[in-house]
Amino acid sequence: MNVSDLITANQSLWQEYTQHRFVRQLGDGTLPDSAFRHYLIQDYLFLKHFARAYALAIYKCDSFSAMQRPLTALTGLLEHETSLHVAYCQEWGISEQDLENIEEDSGTVAYTRLVLDIGQSGSLTELYVALAPCALGYAEIGAWLPKQSFTARANNPYIAWIDMYAGETFQQLAVDETRSLDEMMKEISADSQQGRKLNRIFRDATRMEIAFWEQGLNKQ
Repeated sequence: MNVSDLITANQSLWQEYTQHRFVRQLGDGTLPDSAFRHYLIQDYLFLKHFARAYALAIYKCDSFSAMQRPLTALTGLLEHETSLHVAYCQEWGISEQDLENIEEDSGTVAYTRLVLDIGQSGSLTELYVALAPCALGYAEIGAWLPKQSFTARANNPYIAWIDMYAGETFQQLAVDETRSLDEMMKEISADSQQGRKLNRIFRDATRMEIAFWEQGLNKQ
């Protein structure tokens, strides 16, 4: 099986996630400021647990060469992505102290604990499948939004966010992630017990991504 099999098996949920009302409002620039600010703060808190998940991935590797992949991701997150996120939040009037002091919303708790539970109790492949909807979904959103007639570039406060995920760097990251995950799953049959388990994990993580958008809209 491969990543395409996971997306196809969950196509309805996947489309609900990648073409969510939150995403469409980012595209046309009508998303309320309060919804986006809440999302930015919760995404920062999510990144903390994302880092912990990659640390778990390193722990689960059985060779130095295998450790390199999650180590690279963890180093990039700690040294670059987090600081970029903090700087972007500051542009929206959210200080680093604000980011540290605000509590996790229920959707953030549900999503991150799902991933960490899989990371602690499951296999390395299962952990990567749980992480996959985030990077792969945002890449699809980044590729999809600029092509839509409703997406506005002029006077759109969210165009920098769209451009970041539409950019070559993030798009290539998703290509690399897909290639690596395909390699990990190549010996697994989609209709096997393990294949069905991976599909459930992917489905649940995609549901959590939808809930992440919803909690932002609920804070309007």
